[in-house]
Amino acid sequence: MDMDRRELADFLRRSRERLRPREVGLPAGPRRRTPGLRREEVSQLAGMSADYYMRLEQARSPQPSAQLLAALARALRLTADERDHLYVLAGHRPPAGPFAGEHVRPGLLHLLDRLGDTPAQILGDLGDLLAHNAAAEALFGCVCTVEGADRNIVWRWFTDPFVRSAYPEDDHERIARAHVADLRAAVARRGHDAASAALVERLHGTGGAFTRLWERHEVAVRRTGRMRVRHPEIGTIEFDAEVLVTPAEDQRLVVHTPPPGSRSVEALELLRVIGPEWAHRSHSAGATGT
Repeated sequence: MDMDRRELADFLRRSRERLRPREVGLPAGPRRRTPGLRREEVSQLAGMSADYYMRLEQARSPQPSAQLLAALARALRLTADERDHLYVLAGHRPPAGPFAGEHVRPGLLHLLDRLGDTPAQILGDLGDLLAHNAAAEALFGCVCTVEGADRNIVWRWFTDPFVRSAYPEDDHERIARAHVADLRAAVARRGHDAASAALVERLHGTGGAFTRLWERHEVAVRRTGRMRVRHPEIGTIEFDAEVLVTPAEDQRLVVHTPPPGSRSVEALELLRVIGPEWAHRSHSAGATGT
């Protein structure tokens, strides 16, 4: 991302002028002619030199660091949207917002309920399976009995042969690389927080397959893709996966649709008739989608 010095300078100046001294604990003073805060007051609140801040407002400064931008956002009392705008103008990716954890956003649950016979899952950004509909259970199997940290699609891919057996062997390497590349992107977005670090450490203990792929340092956020699933009663079904991501990028709705005109359209109709009962017969833990 490129730094937009003119827009950044204008945004800083107008944000400074909108902020009143009393809002940051400063006295207004009887001889204040500047609307809002003075430049030196902002620099003091942000812990930077007055000269550097002046150059920022004059559109002649080098690119500020992410740490400096965070200090400016606090000093200017910016909202989350204003903070993100500040980062973008300065040529930085905005920091990740607060993560929802296992609490599924109501909007995603509403969409999941409306999808009906279309297989769909709600995943956390680290791969935790948070919710799915009956169609997804019929396609991938039941994960109802899987507890806690094991309800993670990356963990289950590298530790459960039953999960891998649901996909053609020719696709295993590609799927594994996609899991690891997407996880690495999520870990970076989170700033290597405790939850992501713990998952990566746990995965390193599964054997050489995960570590081998992790060391490749491949990064690819999953947004769409085609996949093949081997159903025990229907056979191989091909699906297109569309990934809808929340603004904070911490939860995603994955929708699986058959390619138009393909055999998979009929297979999905048959899947609706069979339902998820096979999963309870086949494996108490079940499989997960990718």
